[in-house]
Amino acid sequence: MSWQLKALRVFLRQTARRSLARQPDSVAARRWFERGAWLNARGRPWAGFTPDQLGQVPALWTARPQISAPVLLYFHGGGYVMGNPRTHAALAAYLTRKTGYETCLPDYRLAPEHPFPAAFDDALQAWQALIARGHDPARIVLGGDSAGGGLALALLAHLCSTGAPRPACIFAFSPFTDLTLSGGSIHSNAASEILLPVQRLEQLRNRVLQGADATDPRISPLFGAFDNAPPALFQVAHREILRDDSLRMAAHLRSFGADVTLQEWGNLPHVWQYFHGWLPEARKALGDCAAFIRQQLPEPPSADS
Repeated sequence: MSWQLKALRVFLRQTARRSLARQPDSVAARRWFERGAWLNARGRPWAGFTPDQLGQVPALWTARPQISAPVLLYFHGGGYVMGNPRTHAALAAYLTRKTGYETCLPDYRLAPEHPFPAAFDDALQAWQALIARGHDPARIVLGGDSAGGGLALALLAHLCSTGAPRPACIFAFSPFTDLTLSGGSIHSNAASEILLPVQRLEQLRNRVLQGADATDPRISPLFGAFDNAPPALFQVAHREILRDDSLRMAAHLRSFGADVTLQEWGNLPHVWQYFHGWLPEARKALGDCAAFIRQQLPEPPSADS
């Protein structure tokens, strides 16, 4: 364990988790997340990004790619109530540097103003807009963290169940895959969780669903079908409350014959990859993710080709 991780764990547990638990509503939580993202990135990395419109969904690109080039379609986390492309710009830029592929961050709609299935509808629209432009589905990589990881998996479930072309692969950092909240680690890891306030999960679910069925695979991909799914990578921390969302999701995909890589790390924060500017453990995890992606796709063209 690095000294940086030791220090970050204390800060997150004593300060960030308590502060997140005190946010009175989603608007306040979004401001809190924005401030934290600015501090984490030590600036505004999105300033150099390229804005875009995928159908009706705003988006940011690390840079607009050529139509023939592989791309990463990344859905940000934030419990479906907070976060945006700016909060995850530094992570997107790092993934682009490590893979050589440009990253697209859709600005999908958030609850409670836009409850389920708004986020899923926007994710599907972003995917369809890329295909309509001429991007080859087999050269698109789906990814996301936390709720965004669940959203990427929900989109994949829809593509598999409708017989649509699949992406090259999918990766998910501590994905939120089951809004029934039936994972055993929600209770068994409540004391060891470093970042997420477990006592707010039911309230979060109610804000997102607003009476909708929690087993709908468009919000809980653990209940989806994944025939002919592409290779998948999961990275999750052993002590976090959403650990079982990843473990059960990996087993579910394997039951459909998917090639799944599951990396269960130690006592790390939820989506520790987000802190790559501070943690060597985060950089190692993202390096592993980039290697996984590159295994599924050919080398990007060189500047001389």
